[in-house]
Amino acid sequence: MGDVVNLNRFRKQKAKEERAAKAAENRVVHGRTKAERTAEQQRQDRQAADLDGKHLDPDDEA
Repeated sequence: MGDVVNLNRFRKQKAKEERAAKAAENRVVHGRTKAERTAEQQRQDRQAADLDGKHLDPDDEA
């Protein structure tokens, strides 16, 4: 025979796990200071500009 499962407890446990996952996601997204966000944005901008500078133009291959 299988174990008896309290569906109310199961439902509440599932909701609690979903809230915990959402909280962890929000901590990642919103858990940085403005200085950290701007530094990260500047790093990404520099990286993108560096990558764009390394593209080869089809006209330059000749």
